[in-house]
Amino acid sequence: MPDNLKEVLLDDETNRKRLLKDCVRLIDDEVASKKGFSGLAIKGGFKVVRAVKPGFVEEVMEFLLEEFIDHLEPVYGEYREQQAEGLEGFLVARDQKVADQLLGITDKHAQKTQNQGVKMAYDKLRPQAKTHVAAAIPRVAKMLTTYIPN
Repeated sequence: MPDNLKEVLLDDETNRKRLLKDCVRLIDDEVASKKGFSGLAIKGGFKVVRAVKPGFVEEVMEFLLEEFIDHLEPVYGEYREQQAEGLEGFLVARDQKVADQLLGITDKHAQKTQNQGVKMAYDKLRPQAKTHVAAAIPRVAKMLTTYIPN
């Protein structure tokens, strides 16, 4: 089992491009799966973000990818130390912790953005974000297991 998550996920440019594409698809799928009033708000906010700048989600993922991986590194290290069986189950069992780590990154960057449309959309969606990010962890975990050999 590899020691460093970044080495595994970003071992070459082809892998990086594939991972970015998978991350964007995961985000699109997760947004599309949302139901009810909160789902409408998320879909609406996402539509605003996409309308502000075509390719924005792809650019943000490119910009944040290494930071996301860095923040997942401690959880991956814990997984390796415990010699747990199955990364997917390990991450799902820690969905709240992983959600907090990932949202800490987006919170920091949302505070700095100069784009008021994006900032307003983020601020509107942020109160329920942890619930939604935690709900996405099974998809994130499943995606990551395609890159990480057991």
